[in-house]
Amino acid sequence: MTRLRLPALYAIVDPLDTGADPVRLGQAMLDGGARLLQLRLKRADTRVLVDVGHALREATRRTGALFLLNDRPDVARAVAADGVHLGQEDVPAAVARRVLGPSAIVGISTHDHGELTAALAADPDYVAVGPVYATGSKEAALPPRGLAIVSAARRRTALPLVAIGGITAETAAAVRDAGADSVAMIGALVRAPEVAAATRTALAALARPSV
Repeated sequence: MTRLRLPALYAIVDPLDTGADPVRLGQAMLDGGARLLQLRLKRADTRVLVDVGHALREATRRTGALFLLNDRPDVARAVAADGVHLGQEDVPAAVARRVLGPSAIVGISTHDHGELTAALAADPDYVAVGPVYATGSKEAALPPRGLAIVSAARRRTALPLVAIGGITAETAAAVRDAGADSVAMIGALVRAPEVAAATRTALAALARPSV
């Protein structure tokens, strides 16, 4: 099986406290060069999630970008997303694969050694680790783990590795150097005055090694 290759920037569409329209946010990220979007609308009802998902699925098709849904394999299937990203309280990866089919992308979030061990046993397409830095994009966020969680996970798996949690354009290169294949950003993009410009800045930072 061909190993999944993730883009350097894992752009997460979540308006947070901005009040922004998620479809416009996602389009701006794509306009800025993002080639992977994850839709994360924790408080949206299913109808809204499906409507936004359909719109972003069409937008990602036009640019050849990957499109993932957070938490909900049923909605991912309904909107023909490329896959789903699962948290620790979501359905098991095996259930998501039954819903989406064997070719879908399934990723799993982890926050420590034990969760990573369990995730790797579930045979995902990629794993995410974090929070690397302090983050305000998640309620009841866990304490930051630092770059050590990224380098430790890198030593344990050859799967694509996503780092998440408080990462900005200024810290992105260091996170990549620690071993991440892809760097997730939420607040650094959606809270920026110009989302497309912030996306371009993040991609430029990821193209450079840290000093």
